[in-house]
Amino acid sequence: MMTVNILGVPHAYEMTAPTASPRVLVFVHGWLMSRGYWQPLVDRLSPQYQCLTYDLRGFGLSHASALDEDLSQVNLQTPLAGETIAPQPVTPQLIKLPREQGVAVASSAESEPALAKRVALNGGGARGGKGFTTALEAPAVASNSLWNQGGTSYTPAAYGRDLTILLQQLGITQAWLVGHSLGGTIALWAAHQLPERVEGVICVNSGGGIYLKEEFEKFRMAGQQLLKMRPRWLCQLPLIDLLFTRASVAQPIARCWGRQRLLDFVMAHPEAALGSLLDSTTEAEVHQMPQLVAQLQQPAYFIAGAQDPIMEPKYVRHLASFHPLFQTCGDNVIEVPNCGHLSMVEQPDVVAAHLQKILDRHT
Repeated sequence: MMTVNILGVPHAYEMTAPTASPRVLVFVHGWLMSRGYWQPLVDRLSPQYQCLTYDLRGFGLSHASALDEDLSQVNLQTPLAGETIAPQPVTPQLIKLPREQGVAVASSAESEPALAKRVALNGGGARGGKGFTTALEAPAVASNSLWNQGGTSYTPAAYGRDLTILLQQLGITQAWLVGHSLGGTIALWAAHQLPERVEGVICVNSGGGIYLKEEFEKFRMAGQQLLKMRPRWLCQLPLIDLLFTRASVAQPIARCWGRQRLLDFVMAHPEAALGSLLDSTTEAEVHQMPQLVAQLQQPAYFIAGAQDPIMEPKYVRHLASFHPLFQTCGDNVIEVPNCGHLSMVEQPDVVAAHLQKILDRHT
């Protein structure tokens, strides 16, 4: 693991060796997660492409601010029943969008499927239909944070700016961004902000739907309550990691992934976890999402899990339909059978094969 300072905040990242291809695959994880979930795809694709994974600000081992604690020194692990494990570190002409504003999160709490499903209803209504608001018509909404006044912002646009700075600092000039859930939204924003360095975007389990005021209010309230129930001793409760092997997936995943999901849920920085939830689910944020996709200069593809309970394929297809590649047949949407909300962990061979086909198509 290496670290890089982005606007004074240490970020953890890993990068594989260069290959014959000039392209770099940059993987962006989702809410309450970390970079490690991309390892199955990195293992399969790194022989052909250099791969970069990193922890979002306030998640995994990345700090939330310059004064945040060093989480690499925190030792937590959930033992399996009956075993003792030594502690290890947590591992058409459209109104132009302002690049510094946010867009709706296309994901939600991977650890709470019943709650998280509400966030799937984001991104505005059908094009030109009820519930759709243009960027010009959208009301001015104050951010929950102070990015433009030198403070910290947790909007997807702010995270997108973090990513563009990361690409610049690491000298990456030909990137394909692969984002999961909230990470897909962040990848779309980064592509909009830095088109000269981003060649394309692939969103995994990430899409958008319709803003329903009551649903979002309930979701935000429930999300805030959920984030209060994260004591670090939760990791020591026997068998609790089993819950995380079954949440939001088509079939139970390996127990090591359940443990990692538990750790990421508990260890996410409170301000980042709450800020990214609130800053990404305002009405103004949601209604910008389709326009963001429609204005992208680069190709954008969307991979959906057929059994995803959080981001159902119809919501993925809805957001994808605003991109020119969609045409009339959904040419930029791929649906993976027998797959829930963690496609890269549940079906890594299938997802890696689709990524390779997409990259070959744009060689």
